[in-house]
Amino acid sequence: MTDTQALIKTMDFQLDIQSDNESLLYDANLEARSVYNETIRLAKQGLDWDVIPERVAGNSNLVKNTTQRVVAKALGAMENYHEYDDFGQPSHTKDGTYPLCANYEEGYNLSLDDDGDITFRISAKPYQHIKGVLKGADSHLDILKTALESDEWKIGTAEALFHNDDPELHVNITNTERTVRGKHDSQTVVGVDVNEDNVALTALSENGIKDSLVIDFPEIKFERHRYFTMRKRIQNARKNSINDTLEGCEERFVRDRLHKVSCHIVEWSRQFEKPCIVFEDLKEMRDSIDYGTRMNRRLHHLPFRALQFYTSYKASFKEIPTTWINPEYTSQRCPMCRHTERANRNKKRFKCRSCGHQDHSDRGASVNIAVKGIKKLDWNVPALNSLPQVRKVRRQASGAVDAPTVTHPTVRDYQIDGRSGVLD
Repeated sequence: MTDTQALIKTMDFQLDIQSDNESLLYDANLEARSVYNETIRLAKQGLDWDVIPERVAGNSNLVKNTTQRVVAKALGAMENYHEYDDFGQPSHTKDGTYPLCANYEEGYNLSLDDDGDITFRISAKPYQHIKGVLKGADSHLDILKTALESDEWKIGTAEALFHNDDPELHVNITNTERTVRGKHDSQTVVGVDVNEDNVALTALSENGIKDSLVIDFPEIKFERHRYFTMRKRIQNARKNSINDTLEGCEERFVRDRLHKVSCHIVEWSRQFEKPCIVFEDLKEMRDSIDYGTRMNRRLHHLPFRALQFYTSYKASFKEIPTTWINPEYTSQRCPMCRHTERANRNKKRFKCRSCGHQDHSDRGASVNIAVKGIKKLDWNVPALNSLPQVRKVRRQASGAVDAPTVTHPTVRDYQIDGRSGVLD
């Protein structure tokens, strides 16, 4: 059984712009910022979202379909705030430039010249175009050339922007022919437990647990708290204009780390036979969180869904299906005896009051998620007589390859009644 789904890939290219058109792109990015700010302002005022596109387009000095794309992106930010509240309510006083969003063959065009280079034409403003040649990684250029010459890939929207003062074009392309194996054809489920400072993974089949891993990323929690402290100090000093810059820096840092962690999750899962990645469905999680002002702020702003989304679409490119389960009791249930009474937990140590089993609390939750995944697929749940030693790795914050490093000093083996586990 296979599920056909469109796979989307975003590729970054540098713009080798002809003549002095770089200033035209900069002016268009400033106009895009004005469109974004006006959209957010009207949305905050409670104006009907269906009315906003026409209202903003009437005052914009951009091509109409480009204005509509920028408006759609701004409203998407508002929708994301209402649904997930990952980075706070969007500001309508954004400074600097904003990406120029465009539809293919409406706001921008691509073509192959006689030398085999990919040329572009971007409609920056009505009747004003930016032309030049795309530069970038050979692999990305090859895919884009394939998309221009065949029907394997379909070219979609793009964003023209400045990154470190250099003009770039980020192009979305879609492959409608790729298929992802159906989750019911899987032979291994990988339970993923996303936490404030780590993600725990457990690979489980009908024969038992194959492996488990805990990936630490404490820098996300640390950086978010650091940016929160800086914003509070800036507000107290009444210099709110700096807040938008800090918000952008924080968001870029967090998303960069999440992309790297999601890649690690997918690569680790690929080693098992026909894996299916299982997540907790956390859509309603924020509605049930009430642990006091400080803890609520920390937990409400954690990008749980973002990490799940990044992992899901990266897995689809590796033809790995994903599914979601009810998160009820996954962090409280003992993975050995399945007892659901609230257990003794001390930081990362879990101890069952019924059978005495001790484990890394997050690894235990990932086992429970994997078990629920197996039940959802109507498999036989194996007897979990023992659990493998927990391996912990930490993403390196810098370096050429950003490879994981095993942190052995944080793990200590022990044996209780023939059952293995770890103590932090």
